Amino acid sequence: MNLTPTIQKYILHWGEMGARWGVNRTVAQIHALLFLANQPMHAEEITETLTVARSNVSNSLKELQSWGLVRITHVAGDRRDHFVALQDVWEIFRVIVEERKRREIDPTLTVLRACAVEAESDAELEQATKVKMDQVLAFLEMLTTTYDDYKHLPPATMQRFLKMGGKVARLLGSD
Repeated sequence: MNLTPTIQKYILHWGEMGARWGVNRTVAQIHALLFLANQPMHAEEITETLTVARSNVSNSLKELQSWGLVRITHVAGDRRDHFVALQDVWEIFRVIVEERKRREIDPTLTVLRACAVEAESDAELEQATKVKMDQVLAFLEMLTTTYDDYKHLPPATMQRFLKMGGKVARLLGSD
């Protein structure tokens, strides 16, 4: 793949953005490269294109596959595995949000729910502290419920919903 200055800038920024979001920089760069590629790429091509270690590429590809953002495909006449990234931005967003929820929010909710149960019998816990813990739990449960309500909407419906922006808030009024 020919890395034009624009593509290089895009890939580098995707890596920086990923790092800020807790994703390994190389993982994010490989995702960007495969997203922008117009044909499947094998690991050696990725290694050469991004000038990163082959082992790093292998580990990064496994991570991207575990997220469901990249899949293996085969090219006629070539025994090597080739890789392609999801191409639909709505599907990419959905997969990332779902995985982050599963890996981060769901375990946190499990702990917060356990803490809420334990708080009921913790005589040393101040009421004000219990209230704060309950507020965080209620907030995360509300977000999770809302996410569950919206995650199955077709992309066109979600797009219309998001384009409404502040119009909905103005319609509902401020509290």
